[in-house]
Amino acid sequence: MTTDSPRPPPRRGWSIALGSRELKGLFWQVLVVGIAVAVIAFLWSNTVTNLSARRITTGFAFLGREAGMPIDDSLLAYNPKNTYLWAFVVGVANTLRVAVIGIVLATILGTLIGISRLSANWLLARFAAVYVELLRDIPLLLQLLFWYVLMQALPAARQAWRPIEGVFLSNRGLILPSISIGTPQLWVLGTAALGLAVFYVIRRWLTAQQMRDGKPRPGWPFALGLVVVLPALVSLLLGVSWTVAWPELRGFNFVGGLTLAPEYFALLIALVTYTSAFIAEIVRSGIQSVPRGQWDAANALGLRRSFMLRQIILPQALRVIVPPMTSQYLNLTKNSSLAVAIGYQDVVSIANTTLNQTGQAIEAIALIMAVFLTISLGISFFMNWYNARIALVER
Repeated sequence: MTTDSPRPPPRRGWSIALGSRELKGLFWQVLVVGIAVAVIAFLWSNTVTNLSARRITTGFAFLGREAGMPIDDSLLAYNPKNTYLWAFVVGVANTLRVAVIGIVLATILGTLIGISRLSANWLLARFAAVYVELLRDIPLLLQLLFWYVLMQALPAARQAWRPIEGVFLSNRGLILPSISIGTPQLWVLGTAALGLAVFYVIRRWLTAQQMRDGKPRPGWPFALGLVVVLPALVSLLLGVSWTVAWPELRGFNFVGGLTLAPEYFALLIALVTYTSAFIAEIVRSGIQSVPRGQWDAANALGLRRSFMLRQIILPQALRVIVPPMTSQYLNLTKNSSLAVAIGYQDVVSIANTTLNQTGQAIEAIALIMAVFLTISLGISFFMNWYNARIALVER
C-alpha cells in the first residue's frame, strides 16, 4: 500500500494590485532614491562648474608631485622631496600610531579603574570615582592643551628628569632606550608571532580534549617551546645580535634611543586618560550586570576575588562590555584629529597643509574621510567579529 506524498502548494505569480500597499511602498522608495540621485547630481554639476570658472583643476594627479613640506615626527622615513602621496601615507601611519597604542592603553587603564570603582577599599573606590567624573566632564581639547603646556613647562634637556636609568623626560619629550631592528631581528619576531598563532590553535585543541574526557592538559610547555625556545634557536642560528641603543645627552639634545615628541606624548596621554574614564564606566556596568548569584556561588567555593573576576565574572560581562566599547574605540580614533591643535602631524594636519599648498580642497577632504572611514570600519568589523564569538548561542 502506497501513500501519496503531499504535493507542494502551487506557486503564486508575482503581481501587485493597483493601489495596494506594496505598490505605494515601491513608489515612495523610487521617489526618494530619485530625489537623492538628483540632489547629488546637482551638487556635483554645480561644484564642477564653479571649479572650472575659477580655473581650479580637479583630480588626484597632485599626489604624484613633490610635497615640499617638513614632517618632524614620523614613524616612516620621510623627507620633503617625497610626493604628496607618501606624505599622506606617513600621516596615516602617525594616526595609526596614536590610535592603536591609545586603544590598548585606554583599555588597560579603563578596565583597572572600572574594577577599582567596585573595590571594597573605600579610598580606592572614591579615587576611581573622582577620576571618572573629573575627566569625563572636562572637554578633551582642554585636556589636550593642558598636557601639551605641561610638557613645554618641563626642564630643558640638560636638566631632564631621569626617573630610572636610561629614561629621560624633558621639554624635548620622553626619551627611552631602543633596540635596533633589522631584517634578522624581524625574522626572529616573525617566528615568535607564528609560534604564538600555532600555540593558539594547540590551546583550543587542548581545551576541546579536556571538554571531551575531563582530563586537564597543561599548555605552558607548548607556549614555552613555540614562543620562547623556537625564536631563541632562530636567533642563534642566524647569529642575530640584539643591540640596545641607550640615549645620551650631546650638546643641547639627546642622541640615540627612542624619542616620543612632546606633541605625540601629550596627545597620547590626553586620549588615553579621557577615553579610559568612559571605558571604566562601561566595565563597571558590565560587571554589575552579572547576576549576584555568580558571586555568591564563587564565594561559596572559596575562590579568590581575582580568580572570580578573571575566570567567571569578566567572561560573562564581556557580552555587555564589548558593544559600547566599540564606540569608545571609534571615538578615540576620530578624536586623534585634534592633534592639529598642538602641531602633531597626523593625516588631518598633513591634508590641511596639502590643501593650502595645492588648493585641492575637495580631494584633500575626501582623502581624510576615506582614511577615517577605512580605520573605523576595520575596528567595527573586528569588534563585531569578537562580539559574535563571545555571544551566547541558544541550543
